[in-house]
Amino acid sequence: MDSVRIILKKPFYLGLLILSLILLAITPRFAQPYSIISMITILMYVTLTLSWTIFSGPTHYISLATATFFGVGVYVSAILGGTLPLVALAGLGGLVGFILALFIGLLTLRLKGIYFILFTFGASALLRHSILWWETHITGTVGRFVLSPGHTTAYYFILGIFAITLLTAYFISQSKFGLALKSIGENEEAAAHIGINVTLVKIVTFALSATFMGATGAVMATRWTYIDPVIAFNPLISFLPVLMAIFGGTGRLLGPILGAAIFTILQEFLITQYPYYFMLLMGTTLILVILFLPNGLAGLTDEGMHRFNQTTWGKKAWWNRKGYKHA
Repeated sequence: MDSVRIILKKPFYLGLLILSLILLAITPRFAQPYSIISMITILMYVTLTLSWTIFSGPTHYISLATATFFGVGVYVSAILGGTLPLVALAGLGGLVGFILALFIGLLTLRLKGIYFILFTFGASALLRHSILWWETHITGTVGRFVLSPGHTTAYYFILGIFAITLLTAYFISQSKFGLALKSIGENEEAAAHIGINVTLVKIVTFALSATFMGATGAVMATRWTYIDPVIAFNPLISFLPVLMAIFGGTGRLLGPILGAAIFTILQEFLITQYPYYFMLLMGTTLILVILFLPNGLAGLTDEGMHRFNQTTWGKKAWWNRKGYKHA
């Protein structure tokens, strides 16, 4: 077993996670409105990055279709926002994302490498320009207004989607289904040889991850109030979760969460303080992480925990005395 297994596997980490969710749940009672808005953005990227990692982390298939599923969720709220409650919009956004991902998966998940990456990115661009053409030539208006239920309501919905995504990612990682995904990432031909239905596993997981992206988009549409195809299908929504996952590390559930949260905070700080050097600083930071932290921030956490356990105090710590030793 690695030095730190999946973060939820030990009771200590499970308790820490529950405490963190409780703290996040009570945050709106004490935080300022600006802080709640910032937390919504952080939770959005954490959820999108974790959703991306469910499929791309173990299989090593780099998907750039996040903006596609996020965008269709946004447009579900744009079209039906005045007639359905937010919980129904989130569920419908997730369902539309799931169905669309099934269709894209059937077309693309027999492709590998650069071909899969290009197809998934092209799907987002195709959908963006198709909706833009429809609004320009058919409806005569570009963009829509969406009713907002308030920042606090949007915050709790995003938090709920994040919690469900995290639980789903954990149960998949601990199941035989998760082992099948890892075997596909290690050697797809060998996985098929031992009897795994490789195509089915990839398509189902791809569609499941898209469900949370669509639900997140449906909620975030109410946060932005006004949307159009450029906003809904912004290419950065496809690229940023990939960078955040690399930044945090895809080998642990902690990785994409930590990477997305820190990356989002760093991004907002640099945009505010150094708007003219933002992209340069972000690119430099990412290059340094790739060069010196190939396993991301989660890998650095693992290394720190391993070194701590080698010390005299670490060996005497209560979780080691209780049997929570890392092999």
